[in-house]
Amino acid sequence: MDFRTLEYILAVAKARSFTKAALAVNVAQPSLSQQIGKLERALGVTLFVRRQSGVLLTPEGERFVAQAEQLLRQRDDLLREMAERSGGMASELILGAPAITGGHMLPPILRRFTDLYPQVRVHLLEETTERLEELTVTGATDLTILALPIHDSRLSVKPLLTERIVIALPTAAPSWGKAYLPAAPFEIDLEQVAAAPFILLKRGYGFRQTCLTLCAERGFTPKIAFETSSVETAQALVAAGLGVTMIPEMVMRTDDPALHFAELSTRPTRTLVFAYVKDRFLSMAARRFMALYEETQDSLRAPRS
Repeated sequence: MDFRTLEYILAVAKARSFTKAALAVNVAQPSLSQQIGKLERALGVTLFVRRQSGVLLTPEGERFVAQAEQLLRQRDDLLREMAERSGGMASELILGAPAITGGHMLPPILRRFTDLYPQVRVHLLEETTERLEELTVTGATDLTILALPIHDSRLSVKPLLTERIVIALPTAAPSWGKAYLPAAPFEIDLEQVAAAPFILLKRGYGFRQTCLTLCAERGFTPKIAFETSSVETAQALVAAGLGVTMIPEMVMRTDDPALHFAELSTRPTRTLVFAYVKDRFLSMAARRFMALYEETQDSLRAPRS
């Protein structure tokens, strides 16, 4: 049994087809089938159930695939570590971040990082929170910025910052809000706007669930008027008088006269962290990026209104 055979088995498990797996790993299908059959005979177990409709893993196959994935990750980690020991910092860093956060906190760090380490190519991967967590677990990113809570125990976290969650209101009270929106409040109870139309991020974004949880804690379910994948769009909709929204303080558009930001009486916050896979090699580039953040965090603190 060698690493190539393990890769064949993982390819079949993913494709659920010997033919598609052979194409994926660039080998003739008879050769792939022969290698896997040889291993099954040597182990004395059947890894796959072959059917006309496709290929399924047996219980033994599921166990084998889980261990094979771990072995291949360990191989890749070892190769990366030895390469860094012999040749210095890796030539790329894959960094994951949700759009709600990345566009506001990453530019100053990335500018300094690329100035200091021009040989490292940074790949920025922006996705929903749900998708980013999945990608981080599989090793598709070296380092990912996420907000707590993180549900997958396979991830380690390093705290970045904790920031306020505020509510954005239209400066000019629209017809739907004249009865209950206070004029330019510094602080409100969230239930004061329970009847207002809410603007939330789409499903898959962690901050959406944060907002829904905050509303539930105050005893109501928000009436969702609009859903968007952009916090900038959410604020623009509020400025147009189409609803209210909760946002992290770092993304407040304080220069927009059509928006008013108020504290929530419960003082909710969110905590951002660097997330990476436990017990896996963390590249020198990833470690340097985290260290650089610590050096520049004072300049990244969100503005207070």
